[in-house]
Amino acid sequence: MLTPGLCSVTFRQLDPPALLDLAARAGLAAVEWGADVHVPVGDLATARDVAARTADAGLAVASYGSYWRAGPEDVGPVLATARALGAPRVRVWAGETGSAGTGDRTPVVRALADAVRRAEDLGLQLGTESHGGTLTDTTASTLQLLEEVDDLVGRPTLTTYWQPTVDATDEEALAELAELADRVSTVHAFSWGPGTTRNPLRSREPLWTRVADALAGHGRDHDVLLEFVPGDDPEVLDREASALREWLSAARPTR
Repeated sequence: MLTPGLCSVTFRQLDPPALLDLAARAGLAAVEWGADVHVPVGDLATARDVAARTADAGLAVASYGSYWRAGPEDVGPVLATARALGAPRVRVWAGETGSAGTGDRTPVVRALADAVRRAEDLGLQLGTESHGGTLTDTTASTLQLLEEVDDLVGRPTLTTYWQPTVDATDEEALAELAELADRVSTVHAFSWGPGTTRNPLRSREPLWTRVADALAGHGRDHDVLLEFVPGDDPEVLDREASALREWLSAARPTR
């Protein structure tokens, strides 16, 4: 199943009821709630309230979008908040420096392995954010990180999010996805270029239709979440969601 959803960070200016109404009217099925504005870490009352409101709106909680960076900071409050929210998965960040500038990866790897174990005890899954300035800034480093954590935990449990690398061509982006696909749990969907210029999703229709087909070919469930719409404008969500839903529903498995 490919589930179309929305990252709440897309509309930081909206409160949860308004965001849920917008997402439901756009035909989306799930929301990743961000820790920066909508569900702050440690605010369990808000987490429970947002969980109830999400269910009442007929949507699912896709994940908890945390900004915890693997290191010395205790992941416990993040996991407790995710559990109160009813999130099946927590998005985390792989440290605070990029792969080229990190001499010793061990502290990040150990912190992630510990977080994975603690998350499993609570029935949660962890997924790393695909982002510059972390150890998931390249496909090769991401694969290495997943293997390193696997070795410490003793099995493959950590997943990763995926999004097209800034300014990557369609073919480059699809090649990256193909390498990571067995470990991808969630996709952040947006169309940028050049650089971080935010364009309508349909401006990269050839890419996103092939992404949908590739995900369908892996026989596992994936959340595909809209993020970074042009102008951060709520008025364009119906258009963006319509494109995403169309492509996901028409996906044909390819390997």
